[in-house]
Amino acid sequence: MDIYQTTLTLRARKRGFHLITDEILMEFPEIKSLRTGICQVFIQHTSASLTINENADPTVRGDFETFFNKAVQENDPDYKHDYEGADDMPAHIKSSILGSSVTMPIRNGKLALGMWQGIYLCEHRDHGGERKLIVTAWGV
Repeated sequence: MDIYQTTLTLRARKRGFHLITDEILMEFPEIKSLRTGICQVFIQHTSASLTINENADPTVRGDFETFFNKAVQENDPDYKHDYEGADDMPAHIKSSILGSSVTMPIRNGKLALGMWQGIYLCEHRDHGGERKLIVTAWGV
């Protein structure tokens, strides 16, 4: 079994849901060497998250943002953690709901995602900055 790992730095993005599948594949060509395996992508931040969903229609990503902004609203007077800005505590909550990693199979040197699936960076801050990912792949 082979194991590969790299750290990727994603450029800063505005708040929203952003497809990053191609960036990961471009920066981590070792996936191509595996016939059968697993790939895990982990984000090293508590105010952004990862998920897998629709990769074709950008309105899906916009609707995700709308849903999460309605479900976890800013300026809630009950939040105690508010000294980093109105978007910070909601970002932590959204990140915990969605999660800090995604795992998917590798088949014949490719991520075995469905036809309409892609990996999203879910940026929950207005000015979150660069985001670091650790990408690990293992298999044969």
